[in-house]
Amino acid sequence: MGLASWFKEAWETVKADYNAIFERDPAVRSKLEAVLCYPGFHAILMHRVAHFLWNRNLKLMARFISHISRFLTGIEIHPGAKIGKGFFIDHGMGVVIGETAEIGDNVTLYHQVTLGGVSLKKEKRHPTLKSNVVVGAGAKILGPFVVGENSKIGANSVVVKEVPPNSTVVGIPGKVVKKKKINVMGVDLDHHLLPDPVLEAIQAMQKEIEELRREVELLKSHADNPLKEGRGG
Repeated sequence: MGLASWFKEAWETVKADYNAIFERDPAVRSKLEAVLCYPGFHAILMHRVAHFLWNRNLKLMARFISHISRFLTGIEIHPGAKIGKGFFIDHGMGVVIGETAEIGDNVTLYHQVTLGGVSLKKEKRHPTLKSNVVVGAGAKILGPFVVGENSKIGANSVVVKEVPPNSTVVGIPGKVVKKKKINVMGVDLDHHLLPDPVLEAIQAMQKEIEELRREVELLKSHADNPLKEGRGG
């Protein structure tokens, strides 16, 4: 790739990152505010530079830029991580993205998300997030597996195994509680509208208990009636 082509692609990526702010955060009020007051945008800009240096074997300089970014934004992104365009980190404080993490286009992370590893070996050890994934606040995705496109990870979930496309995952450990095609334009940010499997289980048990109680009352009623008739005779 020539320098002109690389610069054009890099500029398109930065524009997509910038536009993601307006697409996914209703709090933004102006273009200047987006540039000056969004640490997630600052972190991804600095990561783009650090990743460029990392790929050209200027690893110490890349790590130093990543370190400065962490100091300024509270967001730690290893320069080796591969991140697609339209990436958005909302709030951002405490986000950690490991060295071998791979992130597709139009992915959204909220604060305190970790894309971490579970191995000390020098191999692929961090997750791969496909396009249009939304990860709720405090969620931990740990290991070298894939989170399929259009999936949503609930807040504070701990995900340790592969997630199929178009899935909703909640809990510790994370479990797929919903899987269907998501027909939306852009990214589905309704990560607060997630099923609660524990509540659903309790409600199912309550319903079953009520049915059993009615059956017991009915049996008692049938058992008592012959006795009453006998006494009346």
